[in-house]
Amino acid sequence: GLFVNLRPAICYPELTAASSLKPELVSGLDLLLVRELTGDVYFGQPRGKRISPDGVFAGTEEGFDTMRYAVPEVERIAHVAFKAAMGRSKHLVSVDKANVLETSQVWRDTMIKVSKEYPEVTLEHMYVDNAAMQLVKAPKKIDVMVTGNLFGDILSDEAAMLTGSIGMLASAALNEKGQGLFEPSHGSAPDIAGQNIANPLAQILSAAMMLRYSLGMEEAAVRIENAVKKVLAQGYRTGDIRSEGCKLLSCSEMGDAVVAAL
Repeated sequence: GLFVNLRPAICYPELTAASSLKPELVSGLDLLLVRELTGDVYFGQPRGKRISPDGVFAGTEEGFDTMRYAVPEVERIAHVAFKAAMGRSKHLVSVDKANVLETSQVWRDTMIKVSKEYPEVTLEHMYVDNAAMQLVKAPKKIDVMVTGNLFGDILSDEAAMLTGSIGMLASAALNEKGQGLFEPSHGSAPDIAGQNIANPLAQILSAAMMLRYSLGMEEAAVRIENAVKKVLAQGYRTGDIRSEGCKLLSCSEMGDAVVAAL
């Protein structure tokens, strides 16, 4: 039931030098990507491997997946995105590939229909290839972005690099009741397991999202986020976001620094 994935991409002023883009492009970046999480080609049926029954390569082995989206499935993620936009700049970018995919045409038509319930929000449509380009060309022009599972998977990782490190990217996966799973957008990093060098800030910021979205504890969430901002302002860094003149901390030392700031 965790159909909505919220992925904020925030570039803190102290980390502009760690971003892969020029500081003037990412300084002040505060983008929210709303990704549909339980549909699309990842979960569509039928899927599998078979001997191709037709086409130019009939008789050879092929893999196949099915991209599907039902109107109610798009409607529920649309409402989440529009409500998020209402609380921010009232500008929503919906990403699809409606010039090629029937699934995306259903997505776009549904977004337009739901937009009538949110007249204060400006809805902009963007093809996914253009969206990928705009994220590295002018990311601050995008405030809230909503898209399907496949495109959201790719674009959210691209957005992560704007912040300086995927180790800074928190996320929330929510159901209709606001219950959720809160975790960093990155994986478990087995290549550095046990070395005490990972960046714990995405995990800590995920806890702040849990307080905000599932428990309704806005003040506590802001306290955690302010503590993270404070340690960055103090010049503390883990290896993935380190820059000249800053103090390198281990994973546990960074955690201790956030607790001290809190």
